[in-house]
Amino acid sequence: MKQIITSIVKNIKSMRRGSSLAEFAVTTALMATLAATAAPKLSELTETGRLEKSYEDIDKIIQQAGIFYQEKADIEGRGRFPNQAKFNQPVGGADYDNHGGLSTDLAHAHTNSAAHTQNILNDLGLTPSYTDGWKYYDDTPSNQWVSVFGDYDGTATIIATGATYTHDGTYSSPPTGNEWYPLFGDETLSSPYQDGHYAYTVVAGGGTGDDVYPPVIYVVDIENATELNNVLEP
Repeated sequence: MKQIITSIVKNIKSMRRGSSLAEFAVTTALMATLAATAAPKLSELTETGRLEKSYEDIDKIIQQAGIFYQEKADIEGRGRFPNQAKFNQPVGGADYDNHGGLSTDLAHAHTNSAAHTQNILNDLGLTPSYTDGWKYYDDTPSNQWVSVFGDYDGTATIIATGATYTHDGTYSSPPTGNEWYPLFGDETLSSPYQDGHYAYTVVAGGGTGDDVYPPVIYVVDIENATELNNVLEP
């Protein structure tokens, strides 16, 4: 009798072990399937989160630029954007320097504004003959762009034509003179991308009287300027 009981106990334990191993195998297989299925979705969610963060930051920069513009219009008589010396001066390169007053100066201003705008459209992939645009941080842009929160020495750090910009992932402490910092409480907005960085350029306004036209600001994330950008024309 004792031998029979011992045998039954052994059989039960064996059944339990077999059942547990089978369940473990099924569970493992299910987990592997779920992991394989979920990985692309998680990657997609991560990328979507980065895109949304970059879009949101660019929108914030544009919104603050608009508020700054209106405040300067009330105080100075003409609106301008952060670090823009005057409403008819560009940000992003002296090659587009504008003047106002005489008819010849107005023509000069329009010519420079058009050239500046064209190079921006090239970078954003909006020119038929330049459809690739500025898609990667190490591409050479057609236009000269300025770092929003980067080092500032009175003219700002230029992300220039003919030069490769290397993102180092850091920003200097708020320097004197950069008008963006006070708009964000002396804080910075960092791109969620390893090679990302927020940059902007301002096409100068110009003209006088009824012929006056406002400056225009473009903001991009250099991770992919053709995808991550926004513009404000007052």
